[in-house]
Amino acid sequence: MLKHCSCGGEMHLKLRTVIFAKKVNINNVPVYNCSDCGRNDVFPGVKEDVGKLVGQLGVTPAPHSIPFDQVHEWAGVLSQALLLSDSLQASVIARAAEERINQLLDLWLIASSLEDETWKQELQSRLSQLSAQYIS
Repeated sequence: MLKHCSCGGEMHLKLRTVIFAKKVNINNVPVYNCSDCGRNDVFPGVKEDVGKLVGQLGVTPAPHSIPFDQVHEWAGVLSQALLLSDSLQASVIARAAEERINQLLDLWLIASSLEDETWKQELQSRLSQLSAQYIS
């Protein structure tokens, strides 16, 4: 997945570590990286969620690491795609996203049959994280 950088170079989508307050490592954050100038841009579809996560950490967080791919579905799909291929290729990402969506829909059917509204809402939220990525 590519995007053009303001320097004219190509930005490739990668999973990177974002460091907050020199104490908290947020691992596996989708970031566009320009190999020409070194610029990094957090993927627009997760930028707001990274911001919310940072907001929850407070002003003086304790040192620790957060696996973003375990708290955000899109980052999880990209992480899974990297296990299948050595780079983030659109076809591999689409396949990993389809598999994850199918898993979540299967779980939603189970939650629905159990009439578990809380679980259904959680699954709906996870599905919305993925559907937003295809639209953008």
